[in-house]
Amino acid sequence: MLKIERILCPVDFSEFSARAYDYAHSLARHYEARLFVLHIVRNITIDPTFLSSTVLDKVYSQQALDAKAQMAKLVARQAGDPVRSELIVQMGFATDSILSFVKQNEIDLVVMGTHGRRGLDRLITGSTTESILRKSQSPVLAVHEPTRSFVSPESADEPVRLRKILCCVDFSEHSPRALEYAFSLGLQYQAEITLLNVLEDGKDTPELKGRALAGVEQLIPDDARNWASITPVVLSGQPYEQIIEHAAEAQTDLIVMGVRGRNAIDLAVFGSTTHRVIQLGPCPVLVVRA
Repeated sequence: MLKIERILCPVDFSEFSARAYDYAHSLARHYEARLFVLHIVRNITIDPTFLSSTVLDKVYSQQALDAKAQMAKLVARQAGDPVRSELIVQMGFATDSILSFVKQNEIDLVVMGTHGRRGLDRLITGSTTESILRKSQSPVLAVHEPTRSFVSPESADEPVRLRKILCCVDFSEHSPRALEYAFSLGLQYQAEITLLNVLEDGKDTPELKGRALAGVEQLIPDDARNWASITPVVLSGQPYEQIIEHAAEAQTDLIVMGVRGRNAIDLAVFGSTTHRVIQLGPCPVLVVRA
């Protein structure tokens, strides 16, 4: 059974990281995991003739105190929950510090905010989230403002509800790991699960579609239908377009995608299917490495 025991949520106090914290907190609650909330105070490079190390230390200390105060406010919104949260402030460069923290603390899942639709160029120009997605060996949940709200106003103790999960499968070696996360999340949230395979144009004959559908159905664990509503779907066309369109039409709450190894997801290249789904999709995307 999949274990998620340590969750990291880096925050920069933007509305995007606040939204990501809601997801991280919800996941920590469902998996009874420790939640690390991390803020990085950026290193300042200044000529020592203009600013002494003593003054710099005071600046860093004050920034750390301010950050801790803001983090406390963030966490206080759900202070009544039994989630074990640890507030951490470090000095350094965001990407390197986050990746180092993930490795040193054996983080099982990273949850980060991204500007998504309102900042399409940010994933191309080297944002922190983009760098973590490319380099982290732990799964990364990229959260941007969804096209519809998943927040349940009638349930203050559960601000995030995942009711529909879409898992993209292509029968490669990285699909099983993504499936493992999709089914685990489906069980935790009692969510409906859709398994989607997209055939390229020209390979969508009835025979090939039938084979693909049979292949998708074989990926469903024997006992999964006892506790979840699972729908296999085969579409044809441009993969990222079909994934995004289906997710929007089905009002999907979360997309799960598997990627090949360390360098397979090059989000700096706009043609990446995963990149485009993260960037243009209607809901958060969980990226899982084989």
